[in-house]
Parts: sequence; structure tokens; C-alpha cells
Amino acid sequence: MPLAQPLPDKLRPAEFSAFVGQTHIADKIRLLMEMPRLPSLLLFGPPGCGKSTLALLLAHAHSSRVLRLSAPEAGLQQMRRQLAGAEILVLDELHRFSKAQQDFFLPILESGELTLIATTTENPSFSVTRQLLSRLQVLRLRALGREDLLELGRRGAAAQNAEIPQDVLEFLACAAHGDARAMLNLVEHVTALPEDKRTLEQVKLVLPEIIVRHDKDGDSHYEYASALIKSIRGSDPDAAVYYLACLLEGGEDPRFICRRLILSASEDVGLADPKALPLAVACQQAVEFVGMPEGYIPLAETAVYLALAPKSNASYMAYGMAAREIKLNGTRPVPLHLRNASTRLQKEWGYGKDYKYPHNFPGAWVEQDYLPPELLGKVFYKDRENGEEPRLNAWIRRMRQSRKGGPR
Repeated sequence: MPLAQPLPDKLRPAEFSAFVGQTHIADKIRLLMEMPRLPSLLLFGPPGCGKSTLALLLAHAHSSRVLRLSAPEAGLQQMRRQLAGAEILVLDELHRFSKAQQDFFLPILESGELTLIATTTENPSFSVTRQLLSRLQVLRLRALGREDLLELGRRGAAAQNAEIPQDVLEFLACAAHGDARAMLNLVEHVTALPEDKRTLEQVKLVLPEIIVRHDKDGDSHYEYASALIKSIRGSDPDAAVYYLACLLEGGEDPRFICRRLILSASEDVGLADPKALPLAVACQQAVEFVGMPEGYIPLAETAVYLALAPKSNASYMAYGMAAREIKLNGTRPVPLHLRNASTRLQKEWGYGKDYKYPHNFPGAWVEQDYLPPELLGKVFYKDRENGEEPRLNAWIRRMRQSRKGGPR
């Protein structure tokens, strides 16, 4: 007995008028449909947003000689054989091709003998070679909105000759997270239930594993992590703990999150609260020790603490300025008085001469130059008046003023 056709495949539209979503580029798509010759394209967007469907619609609108392949399954030798006679190639998951494999398309696209419509879930700036990207027009697709998913849900139920209550459709649309394929698969699952089992309560019982879909290898991995750090930097504990939950509930490696929190403790909180960095390091140790799922507890504590802590990026910015100086002008020789005279010859050269040992002076501070002569007076560290930083800077300011009669 042949297997039944999956609902997502059964409902794949044959014309653009039945296509759901991507209204932000609808005019551009219509223009492409009407062009006498289709340019090579790259469709970039999250899973289930309609990339492959749109690619096929565009391809068949311009030619009957269309070949569709998936990069993970297509070797170059096989592709060369199959391309004979094809005018348009629809290639799914272009990012799965190596850089060398992507170069295969350069002369073909340059000569115009083939039109390529490729799809990818990964940011093409990082996953596609610059040479190939320059030959493709990029269309960025978005995850489907709630109304789009509800429309698909209604179509799916009708195709199954079944009814799904509105509150169940709303629940499925939320659970699908913008993914049309996931929505239709859920609809197919629900319509297979007896009618009296299609209540919201029953559906929740039979679909207990629906959680936030989080692609650990795709853009959402970095988007949620970026949102977490920006929420901490912006001192919003609610947003910080929300994005932390998005990462953890989506299956993110907690060690990755620990690394981001440690970096944020240094970059964003910095000297405004020097306790932040040891707390973040302790969080990493605690997560390693207790493991998951309980590891979310120290992670949540640390994320909220960092969000509530005063902020200073002065030390982070100081390093950036020092690194920029080196890139522009190179490294300068260390002043002779700061060099250790390890040999008699080095002592004769003046290594260590006139160095003043700070601990031999009151307050363990003495006026002397440490920067190379060419950089004297250059300021890299510019302190902030935030949190503990004024207290940390008060001592050195006081010493400088008392010994030199004023601040540096």
C-alpha cells in the first residue's frame, strides 16, 4: 500500500496566488515572475518560510526544464550529468556545499547557460563565497506570521476533510514558531485524532514536547545570544532572563551561554562592579558541577545580576584604543628603565637604570613614566563615573594630585 502524501507536500501551491506569507517582498516576486529572463537568485530565510516553494514557482514560471537538487545529496559529478538540458537549477541548502564546490557554479552563471535559484537557512555573508554571492540576487524571507499560519491551518484542515477548533488552531500556530511545514505537520497530526479528542486540553496532552524551536547551528543561535547580551547591557533583567530561557529551552549548550555571560561581565559591567566577573566564572563552574536541567538556576541568577549591575566598558574600550594605536603605528620599544638587566652587558646598556620601585615610596606610588616616550600623555583608559569605578580610581587620582599638584 503506498504511503499517503504528507500534508505539506499536498498543499504546496502551484501558482503564486496561493502562496502564503512574504508580503514584504510580494511586489519584487511579481516583478521577477514577469521578467522575460529570470536572474540567478539566493533565497535566504528560516526553515519552513517557503523558500523551496517560492523557488519552484519562479522556476516553473520561466521554464519547463527545471532540475531540483538538494546540496547534501548532490555530488558535483552527479550534478554535471543531471544538468544536461536543464535551464534552471533549484538547489536547496546551498550552505552545505563547500567553498570549492560553490566555485563550480561561477563559470556556468558567468556564461548564462544556467539560472541558479538556491536556498539557504544560514546567513549568506558567512556561508556563501563572495564570488558566488556577487552573481546572485538575494531575497530575504521571514518566518510566517500568526495570520499566515492560521490560514495554512484552515487550508490543511479542509484538505483533510476535518474541523479544528479555533483555540486549537491558535495553539498550533503558536507552537509552529513561524514554520509553515511544522504547522501543517501539526494539523495533520491533530486531524488524525478522533473528533472528540481535538479539544485544546486533549491536544496539549498528545503534543507535550512542543517547545520553542531553536536552531543551534543557524542564525537564531546568534540572534538569541545577541539579544541576551544586549538586554544585559541595557539593564533589562526581564528581557535577559527571557532570552536565557529561549536559549536553554531550545536546547542550547549551557557552556556557550556561560562564555557569553563571562564576556559580558568584563565588557559591559567591567570595573563598575568588579564582583561581576568572578560571579560569572563561578556560574560556569556551578553549571559544570550540577549539570542540566538544574544549571538554569545559577545561569538565571547570573544573567539577572549582570543586568542589574552598573555598567562600564572603560577597560574594554581602553584595550581597543591601545590595539588601534599598535595597528596604526606598530609597537614601540619598552623604555630602558623598565627593562630587566639580566646580563652585565644589558646593565651597561642602561637596562633598569633609574627605575623607581613603587613599594619603596609612601603609598606604594611614585611618579615615573611607563609608556614609550613617543606615547607620553596618551590616554587609553578613560574611567566612567559608574558603580565602583569612581572608588577604584579615587586612590590613583589622589596620589597623582598629591605628587604632581594636579590630575594627569
